[in-house]
Amino acid sequence: MTVFERLHMPSLGGATEWLNSEPLGPAELRGHAVLVDFWTLTCINWLRTEPYVRAWSQAYRNDGLVVIGVHTPEFSFEHEIDRVRQATKERGIDYPVALDNDYEIWSAFDNHYWPALYFVDADGIIRDHHFGEGRYEQSERVVQRLLGVERELVSVEGLGVEAEADWDHLRTPETYLGYERSEHFASPAGAALDERRAYAFPERLRFNDWALAGEWTIGRENVALDQAGGSIVYRFHARDAHVVLSPGAREQIDFRVHLDGEAPRWSHGVDVDEDGNGLLQDGRLYQLVREYDTVRERTLEITFGAPGVEAYAFTFG
Repeated sequence: MTVFERLHMPSLGGATEWLNSEPLGPAELRGHAVLVDFWTLTCINWLRTEPYVRAWSQAYRNDGLVVIGVHTPEFSFEHEIDRVRQATKERGIDYPVALDNDYEIWSAFDNHYWPALYFVDADGIIRDHHFGEGRYEQSERVVQRLLGVERELVSVEGLGVEAEADWDHLRTPETYLGYERSEHFASPAGAALDERRAYAFPERLRFNDWALAGEWTIGRENVALDQAGGSIVYRFHARDAHVVLSPGAREQIDFRVHLDGEAPRWSHGVDVDEDGNGLLQDGRLYQLVREYDTVRERTLEITFGAPGVEAYAFTFG
């Protein structure tokens, strides 16, 4: 028995808009098992779970399962409906998505995590939940029990940014860049909050530290580049390295990635080429590095060709 066993699914009435569906409420969901998935478009943990949620929606919808994505934004630019609509299209999400820009559904569920899965039976009772990645086999078995079916589990393989993390070699944590949650900032003289300042890299960057070079403004939730040619550097140990970026008011901004001072070559991520060239066009998570051989400690440097860049967080896999 779980703590949710007799808790009715809260209302979705706080949604500011719906994608792929008309608004859904108790009348529309009555008699269906429901899987509610809280997500935000830049979250690497959600991106790596999404292939499973997508597969379950497709495999069990004819058995009566309704999957509902609830997009609750973490960063300010994630409130923009067109960005969520684009992310939904890029990820191949065809199930209903409720936009939760005011956090009303988040609060109604008393939720605190991305991703978060809530498993609801045909009577509207929450029977199970899971926060974060993993537990996929058990979660699918929960879906089957709610539907009264029993069959072989679906086969799922995440590709690109959706690929499962290399947990055995992941030694660098998620790192936020805005001063509200920032850690391990290593530029000499420290950070000036909410004001433009010229920064420089330290002579030696320690493991899991990051730094800025050029003219930047360090804000509450991001660092914003004020002059072309600015760079961010990070010393990390992981197979994959990602960064959440937005072009701000600009349509696009060129950037260049170096690994240990050289072009990434075969270690480039899906958003850069072998020479390290990338193009920032949308506010989202960008994969900069995917190691093709031995995972080891590396120095990642990103240089931007124009001002206006907003950088929010590094994540690794």
